[in-house]
Amino acid sequence: MPTVQIEGRDAIQAVEGTKLVLALEDSGVDILHRCGGNAKCTTCAVEVLSGNVSEKEEAEATVLRNKGIEDDTVRLSCQIRLHSDITVRLIKTATSTGLEPGTRPQD
Repeated sequence: MPTVQIEGRDAIQAVEGTKLVLALEDSGVDILHRCGGNAKCTTCAVEVLSGNVSEKEEAEATVLRNKGIEDDTVRLSCQIRLHSDITVRLIKTATSTGLEPGTRPQD
């Protein structure tokens, strides 16, 4: 089971292959996902501080580019499937923004 260390919070465990956004949400982290996990917004973005994640697919790369996000460590948590331990920094949460999280992303 991959471990996700969240900067400033406790680490969580996730089933291998789970989307990071779902692992966070299911562990009580109030991560945003306003587009329902469809790589159409950037509300679920996280900064990957360490660990291996898959390469960006075109949809993720396009939305990040369109939003002016050029930092390669910033990724959409709805597009990351967990296969190994990682450390992340949350960028936006429901608490920090005052927004509703959004429709639960599909697996």
